Amino acid sequence: MTPALEPLRRIAAYAVATDPDGRVLLVRASSRSGTPGVWSLPGGAVDHGEDPNHTVVRETAAETGLSISVSGLRDVLADMRSLPHRGVTIHTDRLIYSAAVRGGKLIDRVGQPTDLARWHTVEEVERLRLRPFTADALGLSAASADLRPDETPDFPSFYAVPGPDGLHRAQRFAAYAIATDPADRVLLTRVAPGYPGAGRWHLPGGGTDYGEQPGNALIRELVEETGQVGRLISLLGVASHRDAASLGPEGYPIDWHGVRAFYRVVVDAPTDVVVKDVGGSTSEACWVDLTEVAAIPGDRLTEVTAEALRAARLL
Repeated sequence: MTPALEPLRRIAAYAVATDPDGRVLLVRASSRSGTPGVWSLPGGAVDHGEDPNHTVVRETAAETGLSISVSGLRDVLADMRSLPHRGVTIHTDRLIYSAAVRGGKLIDRVGQPTDLARWHTVEEVERLRLRPFTADALGLSAASADLRPDETPDFPSFYAVPGPDGLHRAQRFAAYAIATDPADRVLLTRVAPGYPGAGRWHLPGGGTDYGEQPGNALIRELVEETGQVGRLISLLGVASHRDAASLGPEGYPIDWHGVRAFYRVVVDAPTDVVVKDVGGSTSEACWVDLTEVAAIPGDRLTEVTAEALRAARLL
């Protein structure tokens, strides 16, 4: 049995970088980490307000000495990990990017959470002890080197804490859907009064729960918000937006940072749209013809909706 540990959440970004010989770049956890000697992809936590694309470049440079350029988003994964030596259990939403090395020289580090950075062939990687998310990202099977909690801890869906300037801040990971049906309609929702973006058209979806995979969270949210049963097709991208003084139902300004994955979803058998989460952030939802979606003014769409529609080539 794992002891009672404080639950935490974080968002992190990692690079899958290969060299001309097909070797992959990995870093080794040091004795300062919870899994010393275990290898993982380079990367780390997304700072408040930071775009994950910048995070993965910054963290990879710090851990390996190499400068990388990001070429695309590969996957979004989530996992829970207990760290008894720190007294915490951490849920991490991990953004996995494809990257290419622009230059630099591999470095070793002393007194840091990772101490080595090395290139490895696929055959070598298969013999290493890997963090589970690294094995998943590389399509390999590996015994878990992480200690998982016996039960999923209770953790609020919204969590704001005082920042260094005294203003409350919140960082939240969410999943949203570009949901279409056989009649070439897109499912849109409208933000309820009292919430940031009130009155604007939005996408079905929302914050993921502690211990929940983004794709599973999205299908759950789709049913809860609109009554529609969807089928996940593909990951389209990730949007990162910061509102330095958002004002919502809490009644006080919050420095808000949202990182939102958006997916293509198909609803094969659409039904009458019903907003089941009465009193929440969604006031209405409806199916909209694709031709009408393109005619919606940009200032009537939330940021993530506009970005996701462009990624799906619907705007």
